Amino acid sequence: MEPGESLEEVAKRELLEETGLEARSLELFNIFSGKDLYYKYPHGDEVYNVVFAYVCSDFEGALKEDGVEVQELRFFSYSEIPNELSPPDKPVIYKFLESLT
Repeated sequence: MEPGESLEEVAKRELLEETGLEARSLELFNIFSGKDLYYKYPHGDEVYNVVFAYVCSDFEGALKEDGVEVQELRFFSYSEIPNELSPPDKPVIYKFLESLT
C-alpha cells in the first residue's frame, strides 16, 4: 500500500502491475486474517497476512506476467483450480468457492 492509497486503489494497481489487467469495477469479498494466513518466505521471514479480497468481474487487457512476482498466469474454471496453491491464498480461494454454492 502506497501512502494515501485506498484499499480499492491498491487492489486495482496490484492487479494491473502483476497481470496486465485493468479492473473496471471491484467488489469487496471478505477480509481474512489469523493463523491460516501465516507464511514463511524462502529467505526466512515469517508473516501473518491480512488480506482484503476483492472480486473483479469487469476488466480489460490481456494477461501478461510481470517477470518479477509472477511466473505464470492462466484463467481456470472453478472446478479446475489446482491444489498447488500458495498457503495464504488457500483460505481466500476456498471461501470464494464456498460462496458460489
